[in-house]
Amino acid sequence: MTTPTIVRQLHASLATHAPDQLVTILQEAGYAAGAGLYQAFAAVNNPTDLDADLLGETLSEFFTSGGWGAVTMSPIGTGALALDSSDWAEAEPGTAQSPMCFFSAGMLADFLGRLSDETIAVMEVECRSRGDERCRFLSATPDVLERVYNEMTAGRTYEDALSAPR
Repeated sequence: MTTPTIVRQLHASLATHAPDQLVTILQEAGYAAGAGLYQAFAAVNNPTDLDADLLGETLSEFFTSGGWGAVTMSPIGTGALALDSSDWAEAEPGTAQSPMCFFSAGMLADFLGRLSDETIAVMEVECRSRGDERCRFLSATPDVLERVYNEMTAGRTYEDALSAPR
C-alpha cells in the first residue's frame, strides 16, 4: 500500500518542480494506487461479505492501520456518500486556498469503484490543508459530482447542490 509519507513528498516535489501539473499527476497517481489499496483491503475483508452497517467502521480500521487516518461515512443529500476524517494523512494543515488531497481523491475513486463495482467519482469539498476541521470527500456517480461541481462553481454549497431536486 502507498504510504502517506510518500504522497506528502510527491506533493512537495511537484509543487516545487511542476506546480502546473500537480493536480493532474496526483489524481492520476492516486487513481492508479486504488487497485493496490483494494487488493490490500480484500485480502483482509471479503467485500461481498461486508455488512453495510459496518462498512464505515471497517473502512476506518483499514485506513487507520494503513496510516491514512480514521474515517466516518454518512449519506449526504441525494445520491452521495461523505467520507470524513479529522486526521487524514495527505492533508497538511495550513493556508491552502482549496482542498489539496488530490492523490486521495483519485485513490478513493478507484477503491470505492472497485468496492461497489460501479463507476465512482470522488471530490474533496473540505480540507484540513485550507483550515477546515476535517477532510470531506464526496463519493457519487460522475454525473452527480459534475452537477455538484457546477453548482459550487456558481456559488452554491455542496450541501445545497446535493439537496436540490434533479
